Amino acid sequence: MRLFIAIRLDPGICQAVQRLQEEMQKQGVSGRFTKPENLHITLAFIGEYAQPEDVLEIMDAIPFESFRLTRRGIGVFDDVWWLGIEGSAALSAYVKRLRHALADAGIPFDRRAFIPHVTLVRGAKYHREGLPALEFPELEIYADHVVLMRSDRGKDGMIYTGIGSVSAHGDQMS
Repeated sequence: MRLFIAIRLDPGICQAVQRLQEEMQKQGVSGRFTKPENLHITLAFIGEYAQPEDVLEIMDAIPFESFRLTRRGIGVFDDVWWLGIEGSAALSAYVKRLRHALADAGIPFDRRAFIPHVTLVRGAKYHREGLPALEFPELEIYADHVVLMRSDRGKDGMIYTGIGSVSAHGDQMS
């Protein structure tokens, strides 16, 4: 099964991001826009791994404290456009501890540098110079839990399903 650890966005934040995506489309950006229910911040992409319970054990063992995040601006990885998230010391420290624990347990994950972001559109095309002039929503993301997600390909794109989560209060939830 294809797994990743993420912070899911609450419905109000998803609506604000969806309005930003709609504005991008009005200005001529095309591609595969992330569905509102799939918006998240990936902390560790594990990929194909058959023992989600091992990952949940690690998540449960790493103390997680709630924190607030804000938006930063648009970024681009090749043809993937994303909404940057202002880094926080708490987020960076958590991701570092989480990734070290995954490595120590021999659980594979993508080791690229962590750049907090929310993917807006894949396969982005824009036939003008630079990036469109966009009005960014004021976003304040309150992160109080992390989720182990499963990714499956559906007929209309990816389907992300939460397998389990750990809250800032140390509670493991299904």
